[in-house]
Amino acid sequence: MAPVDASGPTAASETGAGRRLRRLVRPGAAALSGILLFLSFPPRPLWWLALPAFALLGWTLRGRRPRAGFGLGYLAGLGFLLPLLIWTGAEVGRFPWIALAAVEALFVAAAGLGIAVVSRLPAWPVFAAAVWILAEAARARVPFGGFPWGKIAFGQADGVFLPLAALGGTPVLGFAVALCGFGLYEAVRQVRAYRATGTVPRGPLAAAVLAVLVPATGALAALPLVDDSAQDGTATVAAVQGNVPRLGLDFNSQRRAVLDNHANRTKELAADVKAGEKPRPDFVLWPENSSDIDPLANPDARDVIDEAVKAIGVPTVIGAVLTPDTGKLRNTLIEWDPEDGPVATYDKRHVQPFGEYIPMRSFVRLFNSNVDRVSRDFGPGDQVGVFDLAGTRVGLATCYEAAFDWAVRDTVTHGAQLITVPSNNATFGRSEMTYQQLAMSRVRAVEHSRSVVVPVTSGVSAIIMPDGRIVAKSAMFTPDVLVEEVPLRSSLTPATRMGTLPEAFLVAVAAAGLGWSALRAVRARRNSPAAGS
Repeated sequence: MAPVDASGPTAASETGAGRRLRRLVRPGAAALSGILLFLSFPPRPLWWLALPAFALLGWTLRGRRPRAGFGLGYLAGLGFLLPLLIWTGAEVGRFPWIALAAVEALFVAAAGLGIAVVSRLPAWPVFAAAVWILAEAARARVPFGGFPWGKIAFGQADGVFLPLAALGGTPVLGFAVALCGFGLYEAVRQVRAYRATGTVPRGPLAAAVLAVLVPATGALAALPLVDDSAQDGTATVAAVQGNVPRLGLDFNSQRRAVLDNHANRTKELAADVKAGEKPRPDFVLWPENSSDIDPLANPDARDVIDEAVKAIGVPTVIGAVLTPDTGKLRNTLIEWDPEDGPVATYDKRHVQPFGEYIPMRSFVRLFNSNVDRVSRDFGPGDQVGVFDLAGTRVGLATCYEAAFDWAVRDTVTHGAQLITVPSNNATFGRSEMTYQQLAMSRVRAVEHSRSVVVPVTSGVSAIIMPDGRIVAKSAMFTPDVLVEEVPLRSSLTPATRMGTLPEAFLVAVAAAGLGWSALRAVRARRNSPAAGS
């Protein structure tokens, strides 16, 4: 009998299976890096997971071809954004959520391509982190005005890098996190190279160590910029959370109940102040959409608000939907004086696509009939919102606007001593959306060194100090009134002064890295034996 050939079909098939498994390692690692990024975001206090996420992404992408980098980046983007944005489908189904995540993941895919391209350069972690910020900058602007939700900076409200927000805003904060993560991977890679060869790669190892140490040192150096002292005295502010009758989109059909809830909470606050149980606020803040009945056109709604504001006796900001006879609706904040009634308005400048207005309505309707729930589009305002409330200049950024750097910064450069972010998160139920948005407001507080007050219809409402600390917070879907004394400030942080300059610089660094890589590739082709022949 002939001997059995151990290298026959069985061994070959095992080798083939092993190859297939190895081919799945990098795609699996890419998806895992995205999942780790998601887990680094609130409500989990696991901000540090962003570092191994970028380290793993660096291992996945380094040395890959551009096309592979794009595909691996897309897997990372899906691993990150699919779970992060699941709240967008809370009431309208899976398709809008999956479609949004799939489109936004293309920006992460583009970042993956760029990182793969620059990964062979000296000091590549610097260029790779800058490429990530380039992709975030693009995602914050296009399409339909951009969607910056999920910027790495917004996951760092509890992190050690947070002071960098005051130095250079969300781009510098996000760059530091990505740089540190890529640097960690490069340091490990250089140590492994030393163990394999016995030669110390001094230059590359020093660059890797610097990529880790510089962000941490920079954050430590930026600590003096984080200041919660009262430069312009203090103000006692009240944030009213009236709650909604039911979760979900149906709450809009119960508009009067929502209005009554906020009016009643305000009158209860007035009674508590009169009884000496709570301090008298200097002004009161209601959430976005606290009056979905236009109080300028409906006397009954006007009377309800007027009665509540007169009871508390201080200026109150009302979130209202204005319904002009012609034209688009307005998502408006109204300054309501106890004596003179409505005296100033601010129309939300960045209205939410597919939420407050429907782009390409006839086309989108082919995929989801829920677009017709928005039967009349909202239009944007064009004026920066700053109200003078009892001598305090209060900057206004309505809900979705808090995600956009320019929308918050404008209020501070126009003199705001305090920022408020009135929001309505009832549509998204008990999802993580409200915690993600609250983290944005904490980052904005440090970025601009301002107290930030977040009144929300259904929670989580909060009062945030200029150093990012939450000093008062409500529970979700619970009526509440938060009253706190907060510092007022007028100085400008470097981030506020510079505006988009840090982002523009990092975009230029990314462009330089991509250009350098392209030049090296051209030279390599010219010097190749095939080119010479």
